[in-house]
Amino acid sequence: MAAVLTGVTERIHVARTPLVNWTMVSDDSGVTLIDAGFPGHRGDVLASLDELGFGPADVQAILLTHAHVDHLGTAIWFATAHGTPVYCHAGEVGHAKREYLQQVSPAALATHAWRPRWLAWSAEAARKGGLVRDGIPSVRALSDDIATHLPGRPVAVPTFGHTSGHCSYLVDGILVSGDALVTGHPLLRRNGPQLLPSMFNHSDPDCRRSLEVLGALGTDVLVPGHGDVWMGPIAEAVRQAAAGTA
Repeated sequence: MAAVLTGVTERIHVARTPLVNWTMVSDDSGVTLIDAGFPGHRGDVLASLDELGFGPADVQAILLTHAHVDHLGTAIWFATAHGTPVYCHAGEVGHAKREYLQQVSPAALATHAWRPRWLAWSAEAARKGGLVRDGIPSVRALSDDIATHLPGRPVAVPTFGHTSGHCSYLVDGILVSGDALVTGHPLLRRNGPQLLPSMFNHSDPDCRRSLEVLGALGTDVLVPGHGDVWMGPIAEAVRQAAAGTA
């Protein structure tokens, strides 16, 4: 299924697929791409850029919320083929370079293989490159000075827990939360604001602390790494997610 492109504001668009989302922030200078799907999503990422009138050369930078393969995947190709700068939180740089890996193992997933929902998701993720373990040697930490010169001037919001260096971003008052707070996922039984299953998180206590950080931001639009865009007070989204972890 092709990515579905939705305009959140005039210059912020989210491309949603059944597996993962990515966000494009544009201005006259080009595009900031926040997250980049699985490696197998390259055609979808390029199509979503094309739908907005942009090509690979217009991507000024890719910001990673974290370095799991479903968010980092196509960034590998951009960095290699086009020299596109890729940035993330300083605490996630080693992960993005694959100096270490904080990602659920195939063995752990195999314990759930008897569940049809998990089996279908695992098969589709593998088909999109979910077993790729390549990193991005050129990735760098995002600084305030770098962010100021990117389309949208994104503001980093550290939200550790899903990975040890996970980072959300604020752009024009819109929260792009990656996997710190999602509204849906093929493995979840319901839609709405919530955390991902514990087996996918590096630290559940840190995930819950990061919810408190997000709840204090005062935003009214949430663009998650998985699921639909949430319209409403972020404090209410966080309340719902926290209630689900009790």
